[in-house]
Amino acid sequence: MKSILEKYDLIDEQAGAGSGEALKCNGDLLQIISPIDLRLIGKIRCASADDYEKIVARAAEAFQAWRLVAAPKRGEIVRQIGDVLRDHKKSLAEVISLEVGKIRAEAEGEVQEMIDIADFAVGQSRMLYGLTMHSERSGHRMYEQWHPLGPVGVITAFNFPVAVWSWNALIALICGDTVIWKPSSKAALTAIATMKIIWPVLKRNGLPDGILNLVIADRKTVGEKLIHDKRIPLISATGSVGMGRHISRAVASRLGKTILELGGNNAVIVTPSADLDLAIRGIVFGAVGTAGQRCTTIRRVIAHKDVFDNFCRLLISAYQQIHIGHPLKEDVHMGPLIDPRAVQMMQSALHELKHQGGRILYGGQILSGEIFDAGTYVTPCIAEVEPNLQIVHEETFAPILYLIKYNDIDQALRYQNSVPQGLSSAIFTKDLQESEIFLSHRGSDCGIANVNIGTSGAEIGGAFGGEKDTGGGREAGSDAWKSYMRRQTSTINWSKELPLAQGIEFGG
Repeated sequence: MKSILEKYDLIDEQAGAGSGEALKCNGDLLQIISPIDLRLIGKIRCASADDYEKIVARAAEAFQAWRLVAAPKRGEIVRQIGDVLRDHKKSLAEVISLEVGKIRAEAEGEVQEMIDIADFAVGQSRMLYGLTMHSERSGHRMYEQWHPLGPVGVITAFNFPVAVWSWNALIALICGDTVIWKPSSKAALTAIATMKIIWPVLKRNGLPDGILNLVIADRKTVGEKLIHDKRIPLISATGSVGMGRHISRAVASRLGKTILELGGNNAVIVTPSADLDLAIRGIVFGAVGTAGQRCTTIRRVIAHKDVFDNFCRLLISAYQQIHIGHPLKEDVHMGPLIDPRAVQMMQSALHELKHQGGRILYGGQILSGEIFDAGTYVTPCIAEVEPNLQIVHEETFAPILYLIKYNDIDQALRYQNSVPQGLSSAIFTKDLQESEIFLSHRGSDCGIANVNIGTSGAEIGGAFGGEKDTGGGREAGSDAWKSYMRRQTSTINWSKELPLAQGIEFGG
């Protein structure tokens, strides 16, 4: 543990704010506790209100210079960021595992997402395209262009402590924006380590402080200031639905922009023609990965009545082979939940599940003894439920999987779409008609809809996000870059006349 922290000089008290180098902060002391064994692994002196003002002022000042750098040259800086992340992939992943309990493979995969989005952003820096339109007025040219927006606020959650930041920050950088990052207090050491890796890249290129900024503090001290700050035209936030509603109201009150990535209650439909071996592998990874603490975690399986019993048997057998333990050990499939409170929330949900008439088929226990004394390790749970149970319509951030029977594809889709959330969805089928119905406007109402793969593991090339209570935001690939820029429509009159649009004539 000590050697992991020493790699990034995280042993001593850390500063909770910086804009190219750490500030001397004056806020409260934040203690970082590892979910692996509940040991203290770090201390952070959080940002004060004054520290926040320094960070925002630097971000605003740096924006004035950064926006004038040619977009492909901004892409070159992001390419260099991707290169240093490659060099630190394994060691940064170890910090992630230590701080939030992700198994090594998933933690390394998260750093790889940062590398991938850097590669994507480099190409995108040469493709910030606008359209040209034919004007209805002779001798006129009309077109649109995209300009840098300003300092962007990025609020991230513990479950993807660096990947989600990179989806936003590296795209925002090539768009000419500066970035202010407020990470989860449960993953703040990882954020500090990431900035220690990246800030030297900016220094080597002679860039001003304030392009990539970090501010760690609680909601009262910094969070509320960030979302109400008129100097920050865009807030991208990942978290709970309640948090998203609060942020949306605050930012809307000043007519700012938001990108919201909120709750997920993702379902997989297993049809009679499904390849059950393929479905089991996809569902186990999607339900158990990150100990069920992903927004894209599979929380419901809607299986056809003809395959339900066989599917349950195969799924329970697969769950019995899951190795739970220390996340840095190579043979472990699932590590701890983020803290004891998360375990208690899971137990409360299971109590409510039974109260509402659900039946636990496997798992759900708190593990004890040996390395499990922290009380943060559980066995993943499988439960059979009716689709109308209230608990099924809620998102419990834990490895609980609800199994539901269905009779026909229309019923399955009604069950899937009946929940408030609308992030990710999937169907396992060999029937072309079923898959096309699922992908059509009468099918899945989610922002992500997959066929014969699970709900997790989205590629960065596509726009990531969902509908309904998921918030409607889109990050990463496709045309998500447009959210980080402002659109401008321009008309040039190269004639000697001054005609008005719509054929209007004014004056004599």
